[in-house]
Amino acid sequence: MIFLILINSSYLALSYYYTNTESIPTFGGEYIEGMVGQPRFINPILSQTNDIDSDLSSIIYSSLLKLDSEGKLVNDLAESYEIGDDNLSYTFHIKKGVKWHAKKELAWEDRKDLTVDDIIYTIQTIQNPEFNSSLRANWTGVRAEKIDDYTIQFILKNSYSPFLNNLTFGILPKHLWSLIGTSNFLRAEYNFRPVGSGPYKFKQLTKDKEGKINSFELIVNENYYGQKPYIEKIMYKFFPEEKELISAFNRKEINGMNYLSPANKEKIINITKANIYRLKIPRYFAIFFNQTKNKALSDENVRIALNYAIDKNKLIEDILFGEGTPSDGPIPAQLLGHNPDTKIYNFDQEQAKNILEDAGWIDSDADGIREKEEVKIEFTLIIPKQKELEELGILIQQMWKEIGVKVEIKEVPTEENQLSDNYIKPREYEAILVAQILNYDPDPFAFWHSSQKRETGLNLSLYDNPEVDKILEEARQEINAEARAEKYKKFQELLIEDNPAIFLYSPNYLYVHDKSISGANLDNIVIPSDRFNEIENWYMKTKRVWK
Repeated sequence: MIFLILINSSYLALSYYYTNTESIPTFGGEYIEGMVGQPRFINPILSQTNDIDSDLSSIIYSSLLKLDSEGKLVNDLAESYEIGDDNLSYTFHIKKGVKWHAKKELAWEDRKDLTVDDIIYTIQTIQNPEFNSSLRANWTGVRAEKIDDYTIQFILKNSYSPFLNNLTFGILPKHLWSLIGTSNFLRAEYNFRPVGSGPYKFKQLTKDKEGKINSFELIVNENYYGQKPYIEKIMYKFFPEEKELISAFNRKEINGMNYLSPANKEKIINITKANIYRLKIPRYFAIFFNQTKNKALSDENVRIALNYAIDKNKLIEDILFGEGTPSDGPIPAQLLGHNPDTKIYNFDQEQAKNILEDAGWIDSDADGIREKEEVKIEFTLIIPKQKELEELGILIQQMWKEIGVKVEIKEVPTEENQLSDNYIKPREYEAILVAQILNYDPDPFAFWHSSQKRETGLNLSLYDNPEVDKILEEARQEINAEARAEKYKKFQELLIEDNPAIFLYSPNYLYVHDKSISGANLDNIVIPSDRFNEIENWYMKTKRVWK
């Protein structure tokens, strides 16, 4: 009887405790994420071309502004800011007492505060062509002036409505980097043993016998100016191939994977015990035509027929295993100014054939290739050498063959800038298949304005439409978001009518971690590293407190 009373009393006590308490996050735990590849430059002005570098930089360095989980710009280092009446000046007041990462055993430790001098140094480094930062184009013609140690003013030559989006770059510590000459910048130890002011700081790395990095460990920055992260340690482990990454996840050696290709989704054991995030990144793959290199492609009817001949749903099903959405224009659906009413070239190979027939493109010699006035519809399609894109190119090649078009696929390695230096910059291609990525406030100027046809620009179709130029120029100076969106909608209508490119699809970015991680909100991101923008809210440990 006494035993039963004790059991009953314990049950009542536990019931009372759980009824009147709640579980909340608490400090502790170690999160281990696996990645395929190697870090090259964990440096915010060099990290944009390598996802691993961007991932690591995003939680080590701080920026003036950052994106929240809703894709909106919020203050980071900035305390507040004002925009001048002419929209040409932006005055920022930064937080005081922000400390650079401390590590007592290193000789350079001096616990300096982050000030405007560090921001100006970082911007000047970005602007210096000798450092070859991919951010340089964002800062051409922008002047940064120091008002005092905690106040900085940016002065623009021309009004530029999305300017605030350019302020999400990480800040470098001037007192460390200014001691390193230009010639040694890429070899500096701080590219692998970074010093920032973000929520996590570098602790250590390990290498194998060949000098490749095996792991990279971060710990919480005890002096972080924002909300202290809950997770105590973060470890990144690097793998040469995705199959090894997946095996490590299945063996529970790692908690997460920075990317899972759709083809390997079914290789995850106990997939119901994993969180798979389908991140909607504003990125699309498209085929861009260089009409100056091929006479057939300069015929609008040919480009229209090529568009109708592609079954985008089949591409998504066969290449992405259903993990993507069709793209029908230069501004994805989730972005400001997307126009759902623009013309859509639904798959219709018979219509494609009829368009070519009516335009005089006929296979008169029965070789399977249509011709007109001794010009055949045949060209080379350049694609980056990646398995997924190789398969995509072959599938498109087959679809175009069905309407009498011959396409040769040429795969080009992306290593050592081979694709960029040998093809993109000199515009040495007839057609090229690549991806383009935008911000939530898209500003498609760089991709479609005629001034960007030159080597340094990104107008890969060498597109030239004076009306579109005018719209894009006005849009980037229009501060009112609704008015800017209307201009973007008109731009899309004109571009689709001209057919300078074929928009294919926007793939989902699959990010995976196990269910030991809670608190992640990953609904809206622009680039993969944005998944860490609110990492301080992630947690692995909980405790109960009284309500």
